[in-house]
Parts: sequence; C-alpha cells; structure tokens
Amino acid sequence: MAKATTNIPEGVELRISSSPHVRSGQSTSKAMWTVAAAIAPTAALGVYFFGVYQLAVIATCVAFALLAEATAKAMRKQKPTLLDGSAALTGLLLALVLPPNVSLVFAALGSVFGIVVGKEIFGGLGYNIFNPALVGRAFLQAAFPSAMTTWTMPDLTPDAMTSATPLALSKFGDQAAKAGIDFGAMFFGNIGGCIGETSALAIIVGGVALVALGVVNWRIPVSIILGVVVFGGLFNLIDPATYPNPIFHLLGGGLLFGAFFMASDWVTSPLTASALWIYGLAIALLVVVIRLFGGLPEGVMYAILIMNAVAPMLNRFTRPKLFGEAKKA
Repeated sequence: MAKATTNIPEGVELRISSSPHVRSGQSTSKAMWTVAAAIAPTAALGVYFFGVYQLAVIATCVAFALLAEATAKAMRKQKPTLLDGSAALTGLLLALVLPPNVSLVFAALGSVFGIVVGKEIFGGLGYNIFNPALVGRAFLQAAFPSAMTTWTMPDLTPDAMTSATPLALSKFGDQAAKAGIDFGAMFFGNIGGCIGETSALAIIVGGVALVALGVVNWRIPVSIILGVVVFGGLFNLIDPATYPNPIFHLLGGGLLFGAFFMASDWVTSPLTASALWIYGLAIALLVVVIRLFGGLPEGVMYAILIMNAVAPMLNRFTRPKLFGEAKKA
C-alpha cells in the first residue's frame, strides 16, 4: 500500500482542538459594554424629560445589581465577574423600564431580585432562562402594582403632573382622549411612560447601531416589528374605531425597547435563524393580544418572558441536520 502523503510544508505544526474553530473579535464583556453605550442616548433623554432624579434611579439599580452579583459569587466561592458588564447592564436595563420617580427602595429590590432569582440561582451568566432585568421588573409589578403603574408627564414644565400613558389612554380612555394622542411626541419621547421607553428615536438609533455592529441579530427586532405591523394592522382593518393602527403599537410603550434591547439577549433568545423568526413573531402576537384583549395596557414584558421559556424548545425543533447524520430506522 502506498504511503499517504500531504502537502504540508516541513516544520509546520498542525494543532487539533475542539470547536469552535472560527472565532470573532467579539467577547461577552465587549458586547455588554457596547449595549450599555448604545442605551446611553435613551437614558440621557429619560433624564432630560423626567428630571435628574432618574440618575439616582439608574445609579441605584446598577449599584445593587453589582452588589447582588458580587455577594452571590462570594457565597459560592467563585471569581467575581463584575467587570464583564452583565450585572451593570441588567441594572441599567431595569432602571429604564421603571416608572419615573420610582422609589429607590423599589429600584434596589428589583435589581437584587433580578440578579439573584433571574440569573445567579440558575448558575450565573449563560445559564439563566429568563432575562434578569425583566424578572426584576415582573417582581416589582407583582409586589407593588400601584407604584409600577403611576406615571408622570415629562418634567419640562414646573406643573408636571401625573398622567396616563398613550397605551392606557388607548385602552381605557374615551374617544376624545384617544384622538388627542400625539404620534410626534411618542416618536421624540415627550410623553408619559417608563424612563427609557418613551423616545422611539433614541431607541432606534441605539438599536440600529447594535445591529450594524453585529451585537444584536437583526432577525429579532425585524420579526417583532414586522409581526406587530401585521397583527396590529389586521385588527385595525377589522375595526379601526376600536383597535389602534400599527404605528401606535410600534411607538407606544416598550415595544421598540424590548425588540432591540430585551428580546435580543444572547442567553435567553434562540440560536437558529428559523427559531429567531418564530420567537420574534410570537412575541409580536402576544404583545398585540395582551394590549388589545388583556387586563393590562402593556404586554411586552410578559411576551418576552413567555418566549424566553419557549426558546429552548424552539432550538430543539429547529436544530439543523448534522453533516452525515442519518435518520433512525
């Protein structure tokens, strides 16, 4: 038998290792801090519209998220991971989905719950099933429903007062209130709502930047936005007087913020391309159904958490066929 030969030059070493064999310049830490930077315009506008007190809310959420993670790591005798940016980002995300002027005690409780129950109880970053920031927000919503649904108008005038959000006006207001909803204000952010969810412009700028940098998979925000346009548009065509048009769904509440910054979380979103489309469209459908027929005016948080739970099943049923794999007899 002839001896096998290769074209490998003499002196060149071949290294055999396990996958992955192709690596990018991306890292967990770099991605986390990039997302934080992309959210900065949204946070800045939140402070501008609702007042400097929101800086205290943001600082409290971030500080207690870091403290909770450091304590959990110390109790398990693991290396601290504060510099990877994941805990700080969780605190920042939570702060921006809280009502303006919320109690700092509630902000701290939400951060601790989100980190401990939403992340560290599963084993830390990479093992959590649900988005930790949304877990913290869901806890606050359940524990302090009144505080979590008390809104103030942007603090641009001395007589800023408590008011309903556009979503609440659309769901519970009369026809005059619905007719008075200003799409321009919803786009720029001069409306009532969560600290970081009111300015569609700032969210789009940061979100598109993340997509362009490859930090966010474009399929997630595109499928959510497309799904809301389709599902919301269908109901609007059926009864325009009762159901708002899809542009309202896109600009109102936390739809855009959730699409770009929450649903796109690397750990809790699916892996395959087809699963990402299903994931995004299902979130869109749940949001529209909850907004139109549920007891609450907003459903982005619950839609994302539900699909976080479904994501592993989507990965399983959309797993690509392995090279050389044969069907079982």
